[in-house]
Amino acid sequence: MKLLLVEDDPTMQATLVRSLARRGMEVSACGDGRVALERWRASTPDVVLLDLTLPSMDGLQVLEQGRKDGLTTPVLILTARGTVGDRVMGLNTGADDYLAKPFDLDELEARLHALHRRRPAQTWDAPAVKVGALRLDRDSGAIHHGDTVLELTPRELALLQALMARPGHAVSKEKLFALVFPGQADVQYEAVEVVVYRLRKKLAGTGTSLVTLRGLGYLLKAQ
Repeated sequence: MKLLLVEDDPTMQATLVRSLARRGMEVSACGDGRVALERWRASTPDVVLLDLTLPSMDGLQVLEQGRKDGLTTPVLILTARGTVGDRVMGLNTGADDYLAKPFDLDELEARLHALHRRRPAQTWDAPAVKVGALRLDRDSGAIHHGDTVLELTPRELALLQALMARPGHAVSKEKLFALVFPGQADVQYEAVEVVVYRLRKKLAGTGTSLVTLRGLGYLLKAQ
């Protein structure tokens, strides 16, 4: 597993690098928010282990910008901020899991492996991602139906990109909310349903359907 560790405490960073490397992980570490975002963009880690309190950009800003840039790497937030409000904010911003300090290394390892297993089989490294007759151009971010570019709002595009990253697999409403409405804590989860409704209308006739799986989320399926 290739892990990007973002932790500004030198002692904690050194301890985690040493401990996780002993457990067979390839760890790249940094302690600055802007540097972390640059490394995330430039590399392809399997999981990002992200502290919240960082210089130059805090962890939530790094996470929010990364998701806006289309980075789909699973993110585990590791922080001393352990309140429910902080956890909800982190998950709403796009985190996949949350572990408060102090923590047990065995639990941390188990959570990292769980995120690694859930990583989408499709990645954004390919020049294009296809689901049925739909094709996502990675370089431009546009989604094509045949030779025609679908006319989508930014929120519809963000939601469809997230679904195309996991064809045949359900994406939870919470995860879609974090990608479509990043950092907007005043927006209700039901807003995702509005975007889904509008997107379904635009997908009519494309041979691709947006399916609701009760209790699991949504998936994109070629008809």
